Amino acid sequence: MDLKNNNVTIAGKIVAGFTFENEVCGEKFYMTDVLVYRNSGTYDLIPFMVSERFIDVGKDYRDCYILANGQFRSYNRHDGDKSKLVLYVFARDVSISEDDCEEYELNTVSLKGYICKEPKYRKTPLGREITDLLLAVNRPYGKSDYIPCICWGRNARYVSNLETGTCLKVSGRIQSREYEKKLADGTKDVRTTYEVSVSKIEVVEGEE
Repeated sequence: MDLKNNNVTIAGKIVAGFTFENEVCGEKFYMTDVLVYRNSGTYDLIPFMVSERFIDVGKDYRDCYILANGQFRSYNRHDGDKSKLVLYVFARDVSISEDDCEEYELNTVSLKGYICKEPKYRKTPLGREITDLLLAVNRPYGKSDYIPCICWGRNARYVSNLETGTCLKVSGRIQSREYEKKLADGTKDVRTTYEVSVSKIEVVEGEE
């Protein structure tokens, strides 16, 4: 796998069993959730896909710790006339331990991609500056992953003026965030979204 445009390392606790997701050329892939703590004591719950060829997906690994390298990927899940962007970590290398240790609290991601939607700058009620980005990150064979990113402070001001099509390198961590979605009947539904919280950003040359 070519990781030059999209490289993720996460480590945390497996908190769910494995469920079948899809099959490609006879190879089956399964999903679970990995809980990764932040320095603040809160945590991110990250969807995680792995091949049956890496681990025994029939075994109960809940409460075990996993260290994995791979990519942050996306696909569109269609439900009738609606489409939802689904984000997950796709594992390339995996190790599992039953021991609780500090090294199993990693969450790093680096991406190289193109701004594919106009950046949205805003301020929180407390005055914190935020810009939302959507990066198109190329994969082999003409495929791309569309990764939501969130920038803060000076980075937010900087990227808010960049044009669609600009090529960026970003690094940071994957975060999960709950929000309320107002439904057509007036009720509210609590949902979870995933994005890259950007700590470093650089404008670079695109691929030739």
